[in-house]
Amino acid sequence: MPFAIAMTDPLRRPDPAEALRRAPKGSAVIYRAYGVAHDDARLRELARLARLRGVLLLVAGDLKAGSCLGIGGLHLPEYLIRQSAEQRFARPARRKPDLVVTAAAHSQAAITAAARAGVDAVLISPVFATRSHPDARPLGVVRFAALASCARTHGLAVYALGGATGERARRRLAGVRLHGVAGIGASATRPS
Repeated sequence: MPFAIAMTDPLRRPDPAEALRRAPKGSAVIYRAYGVAHDDARLRELARLARLRGVLLLVAGDLKAGSCLGIGGLHLPEYLIRQSAEQRFARPARRKPDLVVTAAAHSQAAITAAARAGVDAVLISPVFATRSHPDARPLGVVRFAALASCARTHGLAVYALGGATGERARRRLAGVRLHGVAGIGASATRPS
């Protein structure tokens, strides 16, 4: 699992190809384009670019794309976690063994559902205030740490999402065991 996960955003970072070109080798990009029909040729080209750059590409919310187009992984928004847990879309036995599956989680119930779905990692959010969801109430360090602990007990890698830049993670999350940071402006630098 990479340390930094950059995410596309319809307003702030809409182009997944540009995000892949800017991402450092060994990081990941989650392509979020909810409600948009993915063009198979475009996804294959993005997968090719990701492999050339040494970046893991995950497609958000498109269960088909992650399994058959050479994409490196799948990201489940929270609303799909419960459905995936019930239908076992993400279970390792039912997917390609090298396919990475992450999920968004905003609560302990979502983390438990993600674990049941068989995901590899959760992006817990919003840790801090964020420009992409200005009305969302941030978890803060204490609540985030409790959710991160819950996720680790389920064997999930933990990513801080929502205002968790590399510098803020170094300063404010230094005592929290996390695998990495994710966001539209995610930093590729590990906290020390």
